[in-house]
Amino acid sequence: MVNAPATPEFSRAVPLSEIGAATRPRHLVADAGERAALARRFGLLALDRLEADVTLHPDGAGYLVEGRLRGEAQQACVASGEPVPARIEEDFRIRFVAEAGHDAADAADAADAEVELDADDCDTLFHDGRAIDLGEAVAESFALALDPFPRSPDADAALKAAGVKEEGEAGPFGALAALREKLEKK
Repeated sequence: MVNAPATPEFSRAVPLSEIGAATRPRHLVADAGERAALARRFGLLALDRLEADVTLHPDGAGYLVEGRLRGEAQQACVASGEPVPARIEEDFRIRFVAEAGHDAADAADAADAEVELDADDCDTLFHDGRAIDLGEAVAESFALALDPFPRSPDADAALKAAGVKEEGEAGPFGALAALREKLEKK
């Protein structure tokens, strides 16, 4: 997951002492200030909406957070810088386990153990033995769901104007030919 700041912008911490055996749904909504701070953190032009419906319950030696997040943002096109709308609506599952030295005698051994995952496994994060931050889990899940290379409809034209050739135009040695052209101009 994404590295969180010391004080998350969208913090919704739930003390472990308040988590009972029964699953209790929670609705989380980021306010305008939280969205603006998250937009800066994630390099977005704007974050217009971020909300989620989540459940949190004990799961073996940890806690399981399951939910559905919804968000709307504006990303910068990688070629032109123009705004590219992003709409995310997806389910997520995160298992929280104790960090080494917190709340579990064998957490240090578990952190070093090799774990095999399959497609049905969920992301695993660590908690500090005191609380789980549902807001930060939602924010990070949203950031990971964004397109890492957003492209506007005008991206191809912007690239062509900058002299970037398409793969078919350049052929297998296109990069070398472009380098040769630059060297010959000097």
